[in-house]
Amino acid sequence: MDIEQVFREEYGRAVAVLTRVFGDLDLAEEAVQEAFAAAVRRWPADGMPPSPAGWIITTARRRAIDRLRREASRDDRHAQAALLHAQDDPGEQGPIPDDRLRLMFTCCHPALAMPARVALTLRLLGGLSTAEIARAFLVPEATMAQRLVRAKAKIRQARIPYRVPGQADLPERLRAVLAVVYLIFNEGYAASAGERLVREELCAEAIRLGRLLAELMPGEPEVTGLLALMLLQHSRRAARTDHHGRLVRLAEQDRGRWDREMIAEGQQLVRRCLRLGRPGPYQIQAAIAAVHSDAARAADTDWGQILQLYDQLLALTPTPVVALHRAVALAEVHGPQAGLEAVEELDLDGYHLFHAVRADLLRRLGRTAEATCAYQAALERTGNAAEQDFLRRAAAQA
Repeated sequence: MDIEQVFREEYGRAVAVLTRVFGDLDLAEEAVQEAFAAAVRRWPADGMPPSPAGWIITTARRRAIDRLRREASRDDRHAQAALLHAQDDPGEQGPIPDDRLRLMFTCCHPALAMPARVALTLRLLGGLSTAEIARAFLVPEATMAQRLVRAKAKIRQARIPYRVPGQADLPERLRAVLAVVYLIFNEGYAASAGERLVREELCAEAIRLGRLLAELMPGEPEVTGLLALMLLQHSRRAARTDHHGRLVRLAEQDRGRWDREMIAEGQQLVRRCLRLGRPGPYQIQAAIAAVHSDAARAADTDWGQILQLYDQLLALTPTPVVALHRAVALAEVHGPQAGLEAVEELDLDGYHLFHAVRADLLRRLGRTAEATCAYQAALERTGNAAEQDFLRRAAAQA
């Protein structure tokens, strides 16, 4: 384990713990950043401590207390209050037992617009960089950086308090929290940059948070749906790359390597959602994943049912990305020309999967030169080495 890995895995949890201790998110974030800066200076010479996460939290706590003491001596009442809060160390409060999940609900304040809530929470707690969040929202990194700055400024100017929400406040914040957990999982499932296709630590953390949410709000079908979706998707992890680490498409995966126990749990959760009779986007996506998991071979996949489910999903969530995935199913049912016509209507030039799907459909139609250009466009729009390698091989074989 290196410092970068500790940062990716522990930054969000450390900020959450320090915010609970001091009742001040900005102070917590700055103290944790200072602790990691100290780690960069000291760990190469002193060696990695036995508990890197504990070292970061302890160091950050000391830095925060030192800063508050300096400011409290200047009759800064805010600092005095935060210092008193830290000395009391109230421990876990409210209906949410987990530090990180509690702060996610806290950060998803209804005073912020939904995209700002989700983006800010991902940055502070989700372990995602600004570039990774920008990819999730399909916007340039500079645009996302500006949005994050504006969101934090609004919090300061409006004096929005970071208070742990009560049980009655959770439902109105749930949609944003689910989006945060889902986007953490997505970045883990298909990393936007780096050598690895999958970031296991992000997938595991998202599933952990999903299980906590399911315990906290068992009557919310979208919570159950999201957990089912993540389990069914993650069940394929061992088959998604070969022994060289190269990406393997769903149709070519060795389904004997899929995690049957995880699939059984996910399918059981999907059946529970169906009994509730309140369909939502995560439940429908989970149902689509369940149909894939039912097929012993790729040729056995019920694409007609999947297309019907995508029609329902598109009616609930009419986004270009959903339409792109529906086009894939449409091509399987009605042929690549029908799929290509649906793809050509979409405005997703900055999204690498748009070009990858278009390239595959063009290849299937025998339009080799156009397919090669589309593969190249997809290659230029992803920073993940495994995806780049796959796209190069696909272009060479087009």
